[in-house]
Amino acid sequence: MRYFGTDGIRGRVGEAPVTADFMLKLGWAAGKVLAGAGAQKVLIGKDTRISGYMFESALEAGLSAAGVNIALLGPMPTPAIAYLTRTLRAAAGIVISASHNPYWDNGIKFFARDGRKLPDEIEAAIELELDRPMTTAGPSELGKAERIIDAAGRYIEFCKSTVPAALDLRGLHIVIDCANGATYHTAPNVFSEIGARVTVLAASPDGLNINHECGSTRPAALQKAVLEAGADLGIAFDGDGDRVIMVDRHGAVVDGDELLYIIACDRQRMHGLRNDAVVGTQMSNLGLELGLRELGIALYRSRVGDRFVMELLSEHDLCVGGESSGHIICLDRTTTGDGIVSALQVLAAMTATGRDLRELLAGMHKCPQVMVNVPVRRRIDWGSCTPVVEAVRATESDLAGRGRVLLRPSGTEPVVRVMVEGDDAARVRRLAHQLAEIVAASAAD
Repeated sequence: MRYFGTDGIRGRVGEAPVTADFMLKLGWAAGKVLAGAGAQKVLIGKDTRISGYMFESALEAGLSAAGVNIALLGPMPTPAIAYLTRTLRAAAGIVISASHNPYWDNGIKFFARDGRKLPDEIEAAIELELDRPMTTAGPSELGKAERIIDAAGRYIEFCKSTVPAALDLRGLHIVIDCANGATYHTAPNVFSEIGARVTVLAASPDGLNINHECGSTRPAALQKAVLEAGADLGIAFDGDGDRVIMVDRHGAVVDGDELLYIIACDRQRMHGLRNDAVVGTQMSNLGLELGLRELGIALYRSRVGDRFVMELLSEHDLCVGGESSGHIICLDRTTTGDGIVSALQVLAAMTATGRDLRELLAGMHKCPQVMVNVPVRRRIDWGSCTPVVEAVRATESDLAGRGRVLLRPSGTEPVVRVMVEGDDAARVRRLAHQLAEIVAASAAD
């Protein structure tokens, strides 16, 4: 597709297609497609970046011109918009967000009426509509807009419903990093209402500080705060709230692979792990696969991206999957990746077993893994780039069957991710940087 990638439409604000005029046309095109399917209402939510105001207004105008009604949610986590799309019986939900990217980026994601990502065929139909001249519905047929004033409260109650009603977090001190993003007014309430003593970081968004030196991609401040406060654990979300990482009481980061391991083990303990398998990705640590295998749990690996994780979950009729980044999907609780819901599943496992994060991870030993992001200015077919192909083979030979090599172009940034994994940290680091140098040289040619 020309505009839609694996995670919607994304780019730098002011550069095509992330412009106000394109968003106006996109709202109209989406409205025409959805109205043709009998749509009555489309939800619009956003994260906290400053450009969200501009794009919200543009999308609203476009949808109205197409004759579609609009419900405005304001700043809300991406998974909250998925949930509200489903429960409010909307035709679709639109998220204005660039997730973990800095404020100068923004993007658009769509959810279908069932709270799942919009099917490819609907995205393709919207792209076709974008090529047609924009028209406006008759004056009496224009869409109306309303604001859902209790959206945050509805979502908070939903999150709490995904764990047992008897769950009581009294006695736990939790530090929460909201990344100055969309969870700033929901996450602290969820955990405090279940009884935890909560210290909140990065919950004062100003439109420009989203993800800046905070959140799931920058956990240093959270680690420091947990140690200084003597807290039991820390929880960090990304800008739109679909990712989560944790920090244990010793200040160690617990990433998405480790959280997936904890949730899978707890589902197995409760006899709720469907078909004794979970979904990871090509980037999931080998230690996750080995730890799960010891418990009789299979790991299926998808391409990187929640869309591909979801595809394998559906294909194999599974309920839990996720990525190293902390984007975890619990299909037995909700329809998409949800940082707050995922964190609650881990806390439920802790309280049910009486074990802390480190103890829950005793059966998983991560293999050393190094990833280097190599900037690229153009798309390259790495499979036909002889120097890189030969370098990959040499790296795999050096690992001697005790590791993995992966080259993966990012779907959201102009970089190629070079990953090397093995049983010797020094060797892995050396090989990763050697391979990255060869990739960078080839990209510069």
